[in-house]
Amino acid sequence: MLGSILNPIFQVFIALGSNLGDPVSQVRRALDEIATLPESSLLACSSLYRSTPVGRRDQPDFINAVVQIETVLSPHVLLKALLEIEQIHGRVRRLPNDPRTLDLDILMYDELECNEHGLILPHPRMYQRAFVLEPLMEIAKDCFIPGHGTVAELLAACSEQQLEREQN
Repeated sequence: MLGSILNPIFQVFIALGSNLGDPVSQVRRALDEIATLPESSLLACSSLYRSTPVGRRDQPDFINAVVQIETVLSPHVLLKALLEIEQIHGRVRRLPNDPRTLDLDILMYDELECNEHGLILPHPRMYQRAFVLEPLMEIAKDCFIPGHGTVAELLAACSEQQLEREQN
């Protein structure tokens, strides 16, 4: 049983992305691994989406998804677990926007706002990225991003970004 008076349950959205190796398989395996996180339950998972790279364009397209979990894990413990999953998938961090085997980002942790080294919540660029907003809207259409607005409003502002739902 999740949660108690001493250990409340938190609603968390996590973005997944990959563009190296077999990105579809990488993301699907990561979805399975997130579903087995301790003291957590997978509530919803979006479809997979193909997106063109943001920033550095000379790399393969990405496969992206968003999941919603509930957890009693703290944000820092959850982040550590997600980084371990990335490492299992061979993630190497060199430069921002580099190609990657797997990228897992905590988008929102309930309504927590945090600005610490290594952990910024809500994710600082999520409101500008169709590859996050479209899958997020699929599983949480009424979601509100603190300080920015509704997912639907923000997605409309990203209409120039190329995004395509993958056939499952």
